[in-house]
Amino acid sequence: MENTIRTPDTSSVVVGVDGSGPARAAALWAAGEAVRRDRPLHLVHAADTDFRGSYLSAAAAEEVRAEGRQLLEETAKAVAAEHPGVHLTTEFSQADAVTALHRAAGPRGTIVVGNRGRGGFASLLLGSVGLDTAAAARTPVVVVRGAEATAEHDTVLVAVRDADDLPCARYAAREAELRKGSLRLTHVWNTLQSVGQMVTMLDGMDEAAARHVEILMDLTEIVRGEFPGLTVEADAESSSSVAGVLVEASGRAGLLVMGGRRASARLGLGRNLGRVTHSLVHHALCPVMLLPRSGHGS
Repeated sequence: MENTIRTPDTSSVVVGVDGSGPARAAALWAAGEAVRRDRPLHLVHAADTDFRGSYLSAAAAEEVRAEGRQLLEETAKAVAAEHPGVHLTTEFSQADAVTALHRAAGPRGTIVVGNRGRGGFASLLLGSVGLDTAAAARTPVVVVRGAEATAEHDTVLVAVRDADDLPCARYAAREAELRKGSLRLTHVWNTLQSVGQMVTMLDGMDEAAARHVEILMDLTEIVRGEFPGLTVEADAESSSSVAGVLVEASGRAGLLVMGGRRASARLGLGRNLGRVTHSLVHHALCPVMLLPRSGHGS
């Protein structure tokens, strides 16, 4: 096993490891995903020594490298024991974690991160490295949440907002096929946002609801036509908390797929994720897969 692979297969499933429990869980989840897709798994440990090199002694830098390579070796052995058929490569990177993960994934790989890290420079703590990795993604990023609790669920849940989410629904359908499971399209709209001012809510509700249901059914029929062997269900719901409905629904799914929309204001890289997306990567009850999608919104 090579510890310094610099050029993983461009379709690899790439996972960041930092020694934390959630990162280890993410590596095991990523291995299962790699096996399902028949793709290589690439473990990355980013030590950020490029930045720290200016004040680390030579001995300290060597210690960091040794610890990182040992961590990769231990994680690789744990993954291989549980998924002996996976094609596995590892990489010790001197770059920061966000740069290292995106560089390893290239234009076609899938990045997987844990929902929390161990803290410190090598942290994949969501809200810092993990969140920034998701916010800057140009390829799919999975935040592994609640994987053990939802392992028995084979339903893939996809959150759809409008017709532009058809590519996202198609991607989710392929994920459902890989899992030999079913697909559930869920469209949730914010009641007050849909009808404008609160005083007009009752007058506009029926028309607004019909509009939203039509969006969902149009998408559902297209997906059913393109994936005739797949069980496809659809749910439409109005709520004052779109994220709340999706979080509850995620407890009955093995994977939640959604477009990783960008927020309008640039308040720091991680905060570029839209409000609903931001809530789900922090609170969903199953792994969340974010697919790059341009445009603003939740």
